Amino acid sequence: MQAARALTLEDLTSFCVRRGFFFPSGRIYGGLRGFYDYGPLGAELRKEVLDDWWYYFVRRRVDVVGIHGCIITHPKTWEASGHVEAFFDYLVTCTKCGKEYRADHLLEDLGIKVPALSAEAISSAIKEKGVRCPECGGELGEPVPFNLMFSTYVGPKRTKANEAYLRPETAQLIFLNFRDVYYTVGAKLPFGIAQVGTVFRNEISPRGFLFRLREFTQMEIEYFVNPKKLDECPFFDEVAQMKAKILTAEAQEAGSEQHSVLTLQEAWESGLVKTKWHAYWIGESLKWLGRIGINLERVRVREHVKSELAHYAVQTFDIEYYFPFMGWKEIIGISNRGDYDLRRHQEYSGKSMAVEDDGEAVIPHVIEPSFGLERVLLALIVDAYKVVGGRPILSLHPRVAPIKVAVFPIVDKPEFTKKAWSVYVAVKEHFTAIYEEKGTIGRRYYDADEIGVPFAVTVDGRTLEDDTVTVRFRDTKEQIRVPISELIPTLKRLMGREGVDRGSGAGAGI
Repeated sequence: MQAARALTLEDLTSFCVRRGFFFPSGRIYGGLRGFYDYGPLGAELRKEVLDDWWYYFVRRRVDVVGIHGCIITHPKTWEASGHVEAFFDYLVTCTKCGKEYRADHLLEDLGIKVPALSAEAISSAIKEKGVRCPECGGELGEPVPFNLMFSTYVGPKRTKANEAYLRPETAQLIFLNFRDVYYTVGAKLPFGIAQVGTVFRNEISPRGFLFRLREFTQMEIEYFVNPKKLDECPFFDEVAQMKAKILTAEAQEAGSEQHSVLTLQEAWESGLVKTKWHAYWIGESLKWLGRIGINLERVRVREHVKSELAHYAVQTFDIEYYFPFMGWKEIIGISNRGDYDLRRHQEYSGKSMAVEDDGEAVIPHVIEPSFGLERVLLALIVDAYKVVGGRPILSLHPRVAPIKVAVFPIVDKPEFTKKAWSVYVAVKEHFTAIYEEKGTIGRRYYDADEIGVPFAVTVDGRTLEDDTVTVRFRDTKEQIRVPISELIPTLKRLMGREGVDRGSGAGAGI
């Protein structure tokens, strides 16, 4: 038997464009690299994932609240955060044709590893390995830092005094609002602030479809803890026995890619994860990925080596997904930021960032789970993409499937279409749904399977006799018979997720 061909990036991109998940932005003009628009299915998938993330990490919890900050804020913010000074990648330019490359990507594509991403290390690697311009073979210039923030101007005059930046992360808006939120909601440590929003990074070489974009969405939590209580986590037992594939910094520095399988309890007790709260948020993040249908066998947790730690980080672990066309890539970063951000904003603003806890003023330390929405979506689609009988289907979890239900008449005849349409209208009050009456029923089932619809409801000859319909399951092709009066409660039970009802009547019938 011939082995199945591995999914390629081109296959996936073509599928997502063809079925209306994503389109290159400005496609009729040739597109703009690093920018993608959401199509109808993509917009629904995006909303389902965002809604579930917000439910899981904010609404169901008693210790996390949300904010929605501005895309442009006071420019002093980015000086205090270190982004003006330290938020850059290295750029190399061909001295012959002038083409520009992100240096670490260029070396990575050639299988060349550098011990530290410094100008000296990159320059040395390029010279020792004889790396030249992939486009024309010309000599490459010295690496120079390239700040990734998009700059803009506030007000009518384009002067240095009016210069501002599109935010490169949502985290800083949380830090700026920390004390206001703390006191307005009557919070007590430990507690978290969450935010979802668009961010902008002027990537030198955006690539990998949705993986590396110039405009994307972050879903972030900054969780504030008394620095004396970083190992006092009352929720830790909920994740302690979870097993994770962990690639340590020590292993990477020894040149190994071999991960260890540890429980989070073991990871914390051994000192691999320095604080219990950090280990807890790794566990919660893994649980959410599993909840939305990502196979955790394709996921690992990788510790950052010292040379790649961000300027603010005490310790960082990336949750990585194995993409067949890219290998292991980060989809979530979980950092121990210490008190770096609050102290910097206190220093630059002259305003205290301390709050009272146990009768003393403290500047909290921060654990930050940071999710890249588009990267999570890419992993979701890759994980769900299967080829069955030569045809692609998306086995998306009902919790996040963009369309939950398809409604079909068995044939295109008035007595069937009228009944099916009335069922569709009732179903659509509760779930995202589609209706189609043209083509063979087999073809309509396949089209629904391809876009990830978990359940198809069919009106057939028996429906006209006893007011029952069939409910077909996408992945097993099994069918069950359900009275129309019980259809909505049955679908809700099958979906098994909170908040799936789009209507106001939780038990409404048809």
